Amino acid sequence: MTIARRMLGRTGFNASQIGAGDLADRTLTLAECVATLTRALDAGVNVVDTAPGYEAGFSEEIVGAAVRQRRSDIFVIDKIDEFDRSVTSQLDESLIRLGFDYLDAYVFHGLSDMTMYQQLTQPNGAFAELRDLKARGQVRNMGISSHNPDVLRQAMLDGWCDLVMFPIGAFVDARYISETLPLSRELGIASVCFKTFGAGKLVADTEGYGAPLQQRPRGKLSSGGVDQSHTGVQLKAQECVYYTLTINPDVALLGMSFANEQDAVFAAYESFAPLSEAQLVDIKTRAVQARAGKGPCWWNPNPQL
Repeated sequence: MTIARRMLGRTGFNASQIGAGDLADRTLTLAECVATLTRALDAGVNVVDTAPGYEAGFSEEIVGAAVRQRRSDIFVIDKIDEFDRSVTSQLDESLIRLGFDYLDAYVFHGLSDMTMYQQLTQPNGAFAELRDLKARGQVRNMGISSHNPDVLRQAMLDGWCDLVMFPIGAFVDARYISETLPLSRELGIASVCFKTFGAGKLVADTEGYGAPLQQRPRGKLSSGGVDQSHTGVQLKAQECVYYTLTINPDVALLGMSFANEQDAVFAAYESFAPLSEAQLVDIKTRAVQARAGKGPCWWNPNPQL
């Protein structure tokens, strides 16, 4: 399999069209998790996403161990999880866990409130601190991960973003596709997107994370034991991948936490051909049914819609 590459916005990096998202799982050993990520890298994936909050730093340890020997070939995105704490301190801690001396991209994680965004962008705020880190070379690109199209738009128009991260999939707010992605292209800002599978809601009888392909439950009980009256409708993983690839962000971050998940993604990627408008509408329509009764979609401004 050959994974196509494209220039990642103005970062100067030639990125794989599919990337590896968080795969930390403390029920597994570090060696097992590293082997899983290494498998994806060996297949040609060269964009990896992590954050301190993913299993309390375990994700960063996995990424560091898997990437360290091929550091210059892999674009690593890490995140600023705490908005009320020194960005420099958080970076130092992450670099220690990773075993790196720089990050390819450092982004504010889940910055979805406009008031908070405005506070952080004050002259002496956290964004100024991030700019200093970029000037010193510890951070090569900076950006934002957000679940709010309005915040994403403002961040891009403010001119400081090298990279934006936001949801693209069959069940996301339409503005991510109609407004956010086109603006990122117009401005030359890299787009790295997630929620292809809707946190598992589109492809399994589950409220979200914690149900890998090999363990997907069937039935009507949520993780809390509450009857959610699931419709039983599910999309195929292949359909979800086709949908996101047709929308065509620079990089689609896909859940590849187990070998069989990777194989499903790679098979979908190899067989992909852009969907027609009618096919996109059909998948989007069935996605509404597939996520019914599976809890709110927190990545949308109105999670219930």
